[in-house]
Amino acid sequence: MHNIDSIHNVTTLPLGEGRLEVVCGPMFSGKTEELLRRVRRAVIAHQPTLIIKPATDTRYAIDEVVSHDKNAMPSKVVKNSRDILNSLEVDGKMALVVAIDEAQFFDDELPEVCNELANRGLRVIVAGLDLDFTGKPFGCMPQLLALAEEVTKLHAVCMETGRAAHFSHRIAGGDNTIELGEKDRYVPLARHAFVVFRKKENSK
Repeated sequence: MHNIDSIHNVTTLPLGEGRLEVVCGPMFSGKTEELLRRVRRAVIAHQPTLIIKPATDTRYAIDEVVSHDKNAMPSKVVKNSRDILNSLEVDGKMALVVAIDEAQFFDDELPEVCNELANRGLRVIVAGLDLDFTGKPFGCMPQLLALAEEVTKLHAVCMETGRAAHFSHRIAGGDNTIELGEKDRYVPLARHAFVVFRKKENSK
């Protein structure tokens, strides 16, 4: 039996046994809310916990991670993945839990950084879009999904059919892969609805 001081996280992993968890899905599927839920549980368990967000995500707040439901928690902002390795101190203690939101906006070194943290014995929780607006794998997310011990795939509600939505369809904006926006620019769609809309877009 492990004593209370040797418990790493809410899954009762021994201290020093790291892991990588990935939460993915389309926009409006509750990824950030799920990340914050896991963070809250870690905080209740008195585990030094750090939330990281990319500097490019300025939609709701500069120094907070905010879900679409407007739930928020303080976060550290970093410009690139390597900066995470130098940002692990929380209130004078080294973090045991590191939560990273909007992973798709980070550079290609994020999987290596997350792997290194997990190998050090940290619990790493990552949330991000697994597909971009064209339905293709987004950024470094495929590597993160392959490395993770645990993958949680969430679904939104299709705005056309009311069924489970797996795709994020862009309804306004340009052709850049990375474009910040909310319901003014994106809607979640089920596969068949997404295919129809993409065909219309490609025929223009």
